[in-house]
Amino acid sequence: MTTARPAPSRRSRTRANGDGTVYQRKDGRWEAAGYVLAPGNTRKRVRVYGTTRKDATTKLTEKIAASNRGLPIAAADSTVSAYLVYWLDAVAVHHLRENTHTRYAASIRLHLNPGLGTKKLARLTTRDVRTFLDGLRTTCQCCAQNRDSVRRSCCAIGQCCGKRLSPLTVTYVHAVLKSALEHAVREDELPRNVARNVKTTTPRPRRFQPLTAAEARQLLHAANGDRLHALYELALRTGLRKGELLGLHWADLDLDGGTATIHRSLQRTRSQGLTALHTKTLASERRIALPTECLSSLKIHQEQQQEERQAAGTSWTDNGLIFTTPKGRPLDPTNLTRRFRRLLHSAELRTIRFHDLRHSTATLLLEQGVELVVIEELLGHAHIGVTAGVYAHVRLRLQRQAIDTLGSILGPADAPDDPPTAAVIR
Repeated sequence: MTTARPAPSRRSRTRANGDGTVYQRKDGRWEAAGYVLAPGNTRKRVRVYGTTRKDATTKLTEKIAASNRGLPIAAADSTVSAYLVYWLDAVAVHHLRENTHTRYAASIRLHLNPGLGTKKLARLTTRDVRTFLDGLRTTCQCCAQNRDSVRRSCCAIGQCCGKRLSPLTVTYVHAVLKSALEHAVREDELPRNVARNVKTTTPRPRRFQPLTAAEARQLLHAANGDRLHALYELALRTGLRKGELLGLHWADLDLDGGTATIHRSLQRTRSQGLTALHTKTLASERRIALPTECLSSLKIHQEQQQEERQAAGTSWTDNGLIFTTPKGRPLDPTNLTRRFRRLLHSAELRTIRFHDLRHSTATLLLEQGVELVVIEELLGHAHIGVTAGVYAHVRLRLQRQAIDTLGSILGPADAPDDPPTAAVIR
C-alpha cells in the first residue's frame, strides 16, 4: 500500500546548497538567512526579511551575489565606515553618474569616515549625526584633515585659519549619509533612518550676477572675431549648459527647421577622460528652437570647420562634434573656461562664470515677460519649481515693476475719473 506524502510545511527550508534558507515566521513575514563575505575577509550569517517568499529570496540572492564578487556585506553590527564602503561600491555605483560617485566617495573619505566611521551602524543615533554635522560647521578643516601637520601651518603653528565648510557642503555630506542609511532601512538592516531626523538649515542659493542686456550685446560684439563665436551665441541666446554645448553633434541640428535636440553632455571623468554622457536629468533631454542669429552663426561655423578639416588633413579627428579644436578633437571644458575669461577681459567686462551665461539668458527672458514654463522647457529644468526658486530675485523685481505700473494707473485720490461709457455692457 502506497502512503501519500504529507504536504510540505509552509516553513520549508529547502534550498540549494550555498543559497541559504528561507522560511516563514510566526508573524507572517518571510525570513532568509545565509553566509556572506564580511569586512576583514571573514564570513558572516546575515538575515533579511520580506512580505513574500520571493521578496526575501531576492534580497538574500543579491547579498550572496555581491559577496561572490568579492564585495564585503556590511550588516547592522558593522561599523558605519564598513557599511558606507559596501553601499558606495555595491549599490550607489549602479545608479550614480561617475562624477557624482566620485563626489560621494570624497565626502565619505574626508568627512563621514573620520567623524562617524568607527561607530556601530545599529547604535548610530540622531544625536550622533547632529553632533557630527555641528562639528563640520564649526571645526577648521585644515586641522580636522591633518593638512596643517603636513604643511606645518594653521593649528600646527598656533595660527588657525578657521577654514570651515560652507553650509552647502555640510548639506551635501548630510544628503550622502541619508542616502546610505535609507538603503540600510530598505534592506531591513536598520529600523529607521536616524539621519532623516536631523534638520539642517537650507543653504542660501549661490549668488550670481547675470549680464545686463547692454553687457550681453557687448560680449557678442567682442566674440565676432572668435572661432567659437557660434558657441557663445548659442550659450547666451538659448541657455544651454557648457557640457550640452560641447556635446552637440551636427546630427543633432535641423538647420532648415531651426531646431536642436539636446540629449548628451560632454564631461571629463576620472576613468574615461572626455566622454559623452546622458544629460543631467531626464528633463534635460529636450528639443529647442534656435534663434535666427544662431542659425546664421552656425552655418558660418560649419564652413570654417570644413576649412580647418582640409588644413588638418589626415590629422583631423572626425567625431561629428560641432565645437572642436582645430584638429577636430573634443574641446576640454576647462580650456573653454579659460577662453571665456580671456574673452571677458578683451570685451572689458567683469569676470563671471561661464554658467552665468545661462542665468543671463533666463533673467533677460523673465524681464521681457516670458512665462516661467517656457523658460523651464528651454533650460531643461526638472520642474518649474527649480526655475522659480533660482530666479526668485528677478520675480521680485518684476513684482515691483507691476506694482509701480498699477500705481501709475490708479493715480492720486484727486485724479479725474475716466469719462463715462457710451453704453452699459452687460
